[in-house]
Amino acid sequence: MARIFSGIQPTGIATLGNYLGALRNWVALQQGEDDCIYCLVDLHAITTFQEPAALREQTYTMAALLLACGIDPERSILFHQSAVSAHARLAWIFNCVARMGWLKRMTQFKDKAGKNQEEVSTGLFVYPNLMAADIHAYHATKVPVGDDQLQHIELANDIAEKFNHDFGVNFFPRIEPFVLKETARVMSLRDGTKKMSKSDPSDQSRINMTDDADAIAQKIRKAKTDPEPLPDNLAALADRPEARNLLGIFAAVSGESQETILERFAGSGFGPFKAALAEALVAHVEPIGKRTRDYLADKAELDRILQAGAHRAAAIAGPIADAAERIVGFLPR
Repeated sequence: MARIFSGIQPTGIATLGNYLGALRNWVALQQGEDDCIYCLVDLHAITTFQEPAALREQTYTMAALLLACGIDPERSILFHQSAVSAHARLAWIFNCVARMGWLKRMTQFKDKAGKNQEEVSTGLFVYPNLMAADIHAYHATKVPVGDDQLQHIELANDIAEKFNHDFGVNFFPRIEPFVLKETARVMSLRDGTKKMSKSDPSDQSRINMTDDADAIAQKIRKAKTDPEPLPDNLAALADRPEARNLLGIFAAVSGESQETILERFAGSGFGPFKAALAEALVAHVEPIGKRTRDYLADKAELDRILQAGAHRAAAIAGPIADAAERIVGFLPR
C-alpha cells in the first residue's frame, strides 16, 4: 500500500481543466487500496498577494468543490495546508538543503515571474522546496501530476537524496510520479494553444465548475473555432487547435470516443456541435456546482471536515517532521 499526496491552490474557482485533469482522478484514486491525502495549499497561494478575506472565502469554496466532486473525507484526508505546521517546518529545512542553481532552473518560476524576477516574492522562488516538503512530510511515494509538474518531482527527489546523503540516513523515500490517464488536455476557449487556467484574466476562456447552465451555454457558443466544417477523422484536426480542444472536452464529459462524435457531426458547421457540447457540459457540471453551493451554505460543517482532516494529517506529518529536525540536530520540541 502506497501513500498518495496531491494539492491544489485555493485561488480562483477550479475550472473544467482542473476537474478533468486532476479532481476527477482524485476521486477515482479513493477507490483503490492506497492512502489518499488531498491538500488545499494555502501556503503556496500567498507566494503572490492574496486579499485575506478573498483567500478565506476561496479556501471554503475549493473545499466545498472537492467534496461536491466526490472527495470522501472519511476515505481520504482533506485539509488546508496552513493547519499542519509540519509543512512549513520541513520546508525551512529543505530551503537549507536545496541549491540556488536547482531553483534557478525551474521553468515554472521563469514563466510566472517573467521579466520581473527581481520584484516577485522570495516565496515564489523557493515554493518548489515547500512542494517537496508537502510530499515528504507524509513519506508519500506516489504523486499524480501533469507533465508540467514533473520537474518539481525531480527536484523533490534531489532534495531527499541530498538530505539522506548529507546526514547519512535513508529517511526520505523516492517519489514516483504518475501521470494519470488524461481524458482531455483542456485548453482555453479563446486560444486553443494555451491551457485553460483559473488565473486567465478572461472569464470567457474557461468553464468554471460553479458556472450555471446559462453561463456554460453562453461560453460554448462564444468559444473560438474556425470556418471549416468538422472533418470525419482526427488526423484532419492536427492544425485546428480550437476544434480539437472542443472535441476533447465533448469526449471527456460525454464518455463517447472522439471518433464517434466526429462521425455524428462530420461535414457540419460548429452550431449543432456546440449545442450538443453545451448540453453535455451542463449535464455534467451543473450538479457539481449545485452541490458546491449546498456545502458552502454550512461553513461550520466545512470547518469541521477540514479540521478533522488536519488532525489526521498532523498525526502522520508531525512525527516525520520531528524526526527530520532531530536528524539535522535540533533539540526536542
